[in-house]
Amino acid sequence: MGGAGYIGSHTVRYLLDNGHDVVVADNLIYGHRAAVDARAKFVHADLLDVHSLDALFQESPIDAVIHFAAFAYVGESVAQPEKYYYNNVTGTLNLLHAMMAHGVKKIVFSSTCATYGEPQYTPIDERHPQNPINPYGRTKWMIEQIFADYKRAYGLQYIALRYFNAAGCAADGKTGESHSPETHLIPLVLKAVSGERDYINVFGTDYDTPDGTCIRDYIHVEDLASAHCLAVEKLDDYNGCINLGTGIGTSVKEIITAAEQVSGKKCPVKYAPRRAGDPARLFADNSQARTILGWAPKYTNITDIIKTAWNWELNRKY
Repeated sequence: MGGAGYIGSHTVRYLLDNGHDVVVADNLIYGHRAAVDARAKFVHADLLDVHSLDALFQESPIDAVIHFAAFAYVGESVAQPEKYYYNNVTGTLNLLHAMMAHGVKKIVFSSTCATYGEPQYTPIDERHPQNPINPYGRTKWMIEQIFADYKRAYGLQYIALRYFNAAGCAADGKTGESHSPETHLIPLVLKAVSGERDYINVFGTDYDTPDGTCIRDYIHVEDLASAHCLAVEKLDDYNGCINLGTGIGTSVKEIITAAEQVSGKKCPVKYAPRRAGDPARLFADNSQARTILGWAPKYTNITDIIKTAWNWELNRKY
């Protein structure tokens, strides 16, 4: 579900390249039909349309589900919580109902580090307390609890992958990041570099970090894709939640510097006060992903990640 979106479309390609048959279901509200690999079967379906979900499972033999289909704008979730609880939580319950009705009991879920809330320590491991501070994070946290309850009651096999900051695009330039509105830092910086935006806002330069700006963990979308493939294959052996991040923190100023180096262009910047709720540091302990999934990120250098994003910006397909 949600296979026409940013992370979903990259994962679809990775699954196909590794011998899996894939059915992509998406309502195309935020996803792009052009992002769906031609080798996959595409079905227009919506989590809130139980009839389309039932038809999906009736018409296609499905062994496991990968669930990306959520609304994911933090600010919007604060302003419109009903939209997020209805789509993300109710929609997931609809999906689980259809899965159970058709005997499908395996799911890999796109969760988020936003379930942790304000970090009590870094790097963040899976034992870190969960206290999400916005409706988006709370919906993902609730869904994780639902999966645990369904495992106990119905034998659901699940892995929830808690992403840190997804970044980059396919190395071959065929698949990339295309959000409207765009909220991710790297594409916003690159749009400022290219002149598509007048400037990039940097919120806060007085954090307790080496250069005063926030530090985040940027994980390449193709590394996320490989983790999903591994998670599908591990569902018989492990159920629970796993962090996905590089374990390396990169500051906002370091992102801007790397983007300028990659593009050869200057990035116009405006400095602004801190945003409420932005922690100084947020990066992952990924040891559980390495141990349980046998996964390791291929992209650990931020310049290499930005190179793939810049290539997409120069040769955008959709």
